[in-house]
Amino acid sequence: MNIRPLDDRLVVKQADAETKTATGILLPDTAKEKPTRGKVLSVGPGKLLDSGKRAPIAVKAGDEVYYGKYAGSEVKVGEDKFVILRESDLLGVVEK
Repeated sequence: MNIRPLDDRLVVKQADAETKTATGILLPDTAKEKPTRGKVLSVGPGKLLDSGKRAPIAVKAGDEVYYGKYAGSEVKVGEDKFVILRESDLLGVVEK
């Protein structure tokens, strides 16, 4: 991957969309919802503060996160799809 996020942004690899419901009904491609969960691949250096220092980012590469349904910008590099988000777009980190 050749994407280096800037400031408080991070690059997330989207999880695959669900192919069937909890009750076992298979979903066609047109009915699948956009995933809101993914794995953090890289993080930026942090938001630049007025003092000239960088604010640390609360997540690191490898974390599984949830983010808003319409948050971030989708980008495609080769055959892979990624989402570039701001740290503030994150809803939570999956604890293991």
